[in-house]
Amino acid sequence: MDPFTISCIILIAGALFLIYEAFSPGGFCVIPGAVLLVLGVVGLLWPEVLMSIWSPVIALAVAIPVTLVTLKAYQYLARPEPPTTTVADSLLGKEGVIVVPTEMGNMKGKVKIGSDTWSATSDEVMPEGTKVVVESSEGVHVHVRRI
Repeated sequence: MDPFTISCIILIAGALFLIYEAFSPGGFCVIPGAVLLVLGVVGLLWPEVLMSIWSPVIALAVAIPVTLVTLKAYQYLARPEPPTTTVADSLLGKEGVIVVPTEMGNMKGKVKIGSDTWSATSDEVMPEGTKVVVESSEGVHVHVRRI
């Protein structure tokens, strides 16, 4: 195969790596994509360099800074966030929907508030689907009333 064809194949492979990374971030495909793009351009401009010992040297010279920049970029883009917690007291006044019927005097009932499900009790029997509001809470249990 001639160096022009090899360079074109290398450029296409590099572009595919970068496209994959764009649609599926975090796979670190930027690094091989950038290396292949540079090698492809080198092969188009200086075909004799592509077929020499200098290709791996160029690849390494490109891979090291691209790796460092990629790591820093991902650290910036995906900063760790503290875990979110819900304190039962913060549920006071929140509205929810009964998912397991409630009964007086026991915590067998369940209410969905936002994306969380809580054990619930009430002063009356409430069937599934009843819209409720939280009156009080204790630990992971809430006391609800019908809206």
